Amino acid sequence: MRGRKPTPTHLKELHGNPGKRRLNKNEPRPEGELYAAPEWMSPSQREGWAYAITCSPHGLLKCLDRSVLAIWVVAEDLHREAAEKIAQYGLLTKSPNAGLPLQSPYLAILNKQAQIMLKAAAELGFSPSSRSRVQVSPGARGGPLPWIHDPDNLLAKPWDFDRWGDEDPGERFFNR
Repeated sequence: MRGRKPTPTHLKELHGNPGKRRLNKNEPRPEGELYAAPEWMSPSQREGWAYAITCSPHGLLKCLDRSVLAIWVVAEDLHREAAEKIAQYGLLTKSPNAGLPLQSPYLAILNKQAQIMLKAAAELGFSPSSRSRVQVSPGARGGPLPWIHDPDNLLAKPWDFDRWGDEDPGERFFNR
């Protein structure tokens, strides 16, 4: 497919269909809220999943978005691991044969995962520019509903938001 991504129908309707083209009345609208992390994820990836679910507006992520969110979570986890290794070993390493300085192999991993994260974030409405195109109902808050199955007990409950106040909710998950 070439060209710009098509504008969703509900955004065209909101703006009064400025192009006056025929609207897609049969555009699919995914159902089901997304909460539980896939079983195959590592504990640190499950924390990243819980962070994304907790901090995204309620109703934004649907079950159909699971694979895109999984891509973002895995890329975020690998990005963090590569950043930790770069902090530990530095940006340069010695070549095994000549002992000449080489770029750390972790730098390539860091950069590739950053690209993947940014692409997935744009699809999910996680970046500031993509967030401006997302519509949520007024008064919607992030976080799961209390009856959602949360085996790791990582997802924030609605009452946790009042306790956090001005603190970044991510500190709860990533403060080590």
